[in-house]
Amino acid sequence: MSLANLLQLLASGITIGAVYSLIALGFVTIYRCSGVVNFAQGEFVMLGGMLTYYLLKVMVLPYVLAGAVAIVAIGLLGILTYQLVIAPLGQAIVLMLVMATLGISMFLQNSALIGWGPYPIYLPPFSGDTPIRFGEVAIMSQSLWVLLMTAVVLVALYLLNHHTLFGKSMTATATDPLAANLVGVSTGSMIRWSFAISAAVGAAAGLFVSPLVPMNYGSGAIFGLKGFVAAALGGWGKSTGAVVGGLALGVVETFSAGLLPSGYKDAIAFIVLLLILYYRPSGILGASLTAETE
Repeated sequence: MSLANLLQLLASGITIGAVYSLIALGFVTIYRCSGVVNFAQGEFVMLGGMLTYYLLKVMVLPYVLAGAVAIVAIGLLGILTYQLVIAPLGQAIVLMLVMATLGISMFLQNSALIGWGPYPIYLPPFSGDTPIRFGEVAIMSQSLWVLLMTAVVLVALYLLNHHTLFGKSMTATATDPLAANLVGVSTGSMIRWSFAISAAVGAAAGLFVSPLVPMNYGSGAIFGLKGFVAAALGGWGKSTGAVVGGLALGVVETFSAGLLPSGYKDAIAFIVLLLILYYRPSGILGASLTAETE
C-alpha cells in the first residue's frame, strides 16, 4: 500500500473517529453527572440528522435554522427521556437503568421507522461537495466541519465543567449527591440538564455526519455502539478520553477496512471492546467506571 493510500485512510479514520468522539462525549456527559450509561445516545444522533432533513426538505426551513431547531428539539427530548423514564426509577439497580435506556432506544428507533420510513437520507454538505486536496490526499470539506465541531464541543464542555458554577454543580452531583443537596444544589435539575446537553451533542453529531454517511431509522444502534466503545476505550469519566478513544477507534476501524474485507468493518468495534475489557478496562487515560470523575 502506497504512502498516499495510508494518508488517505488516516484522514478518513480521523473524520469518522471525530464522529465517534462526539457520541462518546454524550455518553460521558450523562455518566459524569448521574452514573447512568444511556444506550439511547445513538438514537439522538440518528434523530438529529433525520429531523434536520425533515425540517430542511419538507418544512423548507433555512439550513442553519433547521439544524438549530433539531438540536434544541432533541435536547428537549433528552429532558423528557429523563423525566418520564429514568427519574421514576429512582435509585434502581444498574441493570434496570440499562434496560430502561435500551427500551428508550427501541422506542425511538421504531418511532423513526413509522415517521420517516426505512429509506436512508443524506443532508447536503455545508460548503459544497468538492474535495480539498493536500497533495495526493483528498478530504471532503464536510470532514473539516466534523473536526471543528468536535473541537468546539470538547472545549465548551471543558469550560462548562471547570470554569462555571453550573458545571461545578454537575460535578458535585456526580461526586456526592447528598453533599451537593446539603449545599443547595438541585441534583435532579443537574441530571436533567446533563441529559439535555448529551442529547443536543448527539443531535449535533447527527447533523454534521449526515452529509457524509447515509442516515436511517437503524443508524442509531451502530452509532451508539461505536460511541460506547470509544468512551470505554478512552476512559469513562473523562471528556478528553472520549475524544482520544473515538479517534483511536475511527483510525483502527478505517485501516482494518482498508486491509480486510469490508464485511468485517463493523466487527472491529466488538473486537476492540473485548480487548479493552480484558487487557485495560480502565481505558487509555486510566479512568474506570468506579473512579471519581475528573
